[in-house]
Amino acid sequence: MGSAAGAEQGTATGGACRLLKLFEAHRLTPTQRRIAHCLVRRAVDAPFLSSVEVAELAGVSQPSVTRFAVALGFDGYPALRKHLREVPSSAAPDAAGGNEYQQAVHAEIENLRHLAALLADPGPVARAGALLAGSVPLPVLGLRAAGAQARGFAYFAAKVHPDVRLLDEGGTMLADRIDAAARAGAGALLCFALPRHPREVVDALAHAQEAGLTVVTVADSAFAPVAAHSDVLLPAAVGTGLAFDTACAPMLLGRVLLESMCDELPDAQARLEEFDTQAAARGVFAE
Repeated sequence: MGSAAGAEQGTATGGACRLLKLFEAHRLTPTQRRIAHCLVRRAVDAPFLSSVEVAELAGVSQPSVTRFAVALGFDGYPALRKHLREVPSSAAPDAAGGNEYQQAVHAEIENLRHLAALLADPGPVARAGALLAGSVPLPVLGLRAAGAQARGFAYFAAKVHPDVRLLDEGGTMLADRIDAAARAGAGALLCFALPRHPREVVDALAHAQEAGLTVVTVADSAFAPVAAHSDVLLPAAVGTGLAFDTACAPMLLGRVLLESMCDELPDAQARLEEFDTQAAARGVFAE
């Protein structure tokens, strides 16, 4: 029973990865990215959905679904669906079962499996880690729902990086703080972007690129609104089964980025040991 469930989860993860590769190879409009995100999230049953069902799930019009299929190079949605059916994926949706809380946990586990599959190619994370390590100062941006992810990253990064600047408040000074970081020598900016995506974050990333910064973004999808203003975009899906989204995968990806950054900082281990020594001397921690 356990092996069958694992096989179904692996099939779903593989299907989502193949869909991502198909969609990322094309330049899509915001509406089309929304449809693509919906299909990736429903990778298991996507080959069996009608255009009407896809439109309802994505919150778009049926003609938009048709235009989406044409943008991918198909004659129409039926041709796209036929292609999707050729992708090995036959697991039944909601196979995990259980109550709504258990289903939310199962969905989050699947998000982590998807992240693990994406990390099979460590190249993008390694590139991002090098960019972040080489940026002094290092601005870390995250507003609203993404604020917790940005603060968590900045807290740990400050233990090994000489100058981390947390940008977790919006307003008219946000652009000023980005400009100040650029003037101080920053070469990159790290952004955590989660739904619902504040327009202010999209504008801030555009401003950061205009200021000459390379933008590294952790987002819930490769089709998120911030994609257009991200030089390196690392996707990690959020869970949507509860009243408020869950973000285990983006948090874990942030820790992976920290590890990659540490690998690029020659004195990272020495800084950590120095912190531990000082914390012990001051009795910072109870244990």
